[in-house]
Amino acid sequence: MDSNRRSLLALALASLTRSGALAQSAPDHVPPAGETGFRPIFDGRTLAGWDGDPAFWRVEGGMIVGETSASRQPKQNTFCIWRGGKPADFELKAEYRITDGNSGFQYRSIERPDIARWVMQGYQADIDAEQIYTGQLYEERDRGFLAERGMFSSADLKPGKLGSTGGSAELKSAIRSGDWNEMHIVARGNCLVHLINGRVMCGFIDGDPAHARAAGLMGIQLHVTQTGMKIEARNLRLKTL
Repeated sequence: MDSNRRSLLALALASLTRSGALAQSAPDHVPPAGETGFRPIFDGRTLAGWDGDPAFWRVEGGMIVGETSASRQPKQNTFCIWRGGKPADFELKAEYRITDGNSGFQYRSIERPDIARWVMQGYQADIDAEQIYTGQLYEERDRGFLAERGMFSSADLKPGKLGSTGGSAELKSAIRSGDWNEMHIVARGNCLVHLINGRVMCGFIDGDPAHARAAGLMGIQLHVTQTGMKIEARNLRLKTL
């Protein structure tokens, strides 16, 4: 491993340690202390502070709900966008439940009004009902898959895999299909980490100056499908660093 990669990996490990991610992945870890510094970004009653196509997004039972059907589809992937800021270094926690289809939590993203209203481009913590992609890092409308589940990778001058956060099948077993899960996103500098239910799903160091984003919008995705889908999110809270 060359010196550049060693420095990148050291930075990533330091970020994981500060966030508590490494401790949360250990099989016999001591439970972390109570949350500090997080604030709610969804009031549980209205879409105040959020902006999405009312044909597909609503609040119901204390949840943000995005739903389509076979006969009622957006023309392209559509998002419910949080308008409360453009976080740079942060931690985001949210509980989600998905029925069919594909979704994700968008962050450090931009809008693409040239395509359509409520279209986003940028990093995404991917989730899907079949748990094929859940946990990985995907870049919507740009580079595509950046880190698969179980992969710690980088996009420096020589993109590639730095290490592993665990086996994909074993990490998949920590995800509850058809039930509630907690997504936890940690973004510090160019180091990005996704956790689900306390397990590190993937990590990525974005050293690509042409594509990396240091800050941006957040949102929730509703993917185009053939049969329809439903994504529910609740207890969304943000900690800026």
